[in-house]
Amino acid sequence: MGLLGRLRSGSGETRVGLFVDGPNVLRSEFDVDFDDLRAAATDYGRVALARLYLDEHATPNLIKAAEANGFEVVVTSGDVDVKLAVDATAAATQDRIDVLAVASRDTDFKPALETAANLGLRTVAIAPGEYGRSDALQKAANEAVTLDE
Repeated sequence: MGLLGRLRSGSGETRVGLFVDGPNVLRSEFDVDFDDLRAAATDYGRVALARLYLDEHATPNLIKAAEANGFEVVVTSGDVDVKLAVDATAAATQDRIDVLAVASRDTDFKPALETAANLGLRTVAIAPGEYGRSDALQKAANEAVTLDE
């Protein structure tokens, strides 16, 4: 579906959707920054969507920093997992991206990666570090990236 959409639009450019689980990735023990995340996604094409999902406890400074680095910030009242999974699946099914990249250490996003792969999209699981890697999430994706490597 992703390739067909590119052919229809006349663009040979691969569109990457980067979806970041902020509470699980942006933790002091991982030392991950926005450039690391964007660089990991850029290895697969042009980042067409870059979204950072945060809960209501996110600081205004974090939100400003994310926006200054080109991320669309989505703040939810509670757990970010459902909103991120729904949005990632929608982007994949609506032919808005060719590659789905999910940065998380949470296996809750496995169905979103599997759905995207079944639609013919390339899928990437980005782990914030060796300690933060979910083997199940990484196995569900076509490719896996660990940011501290």
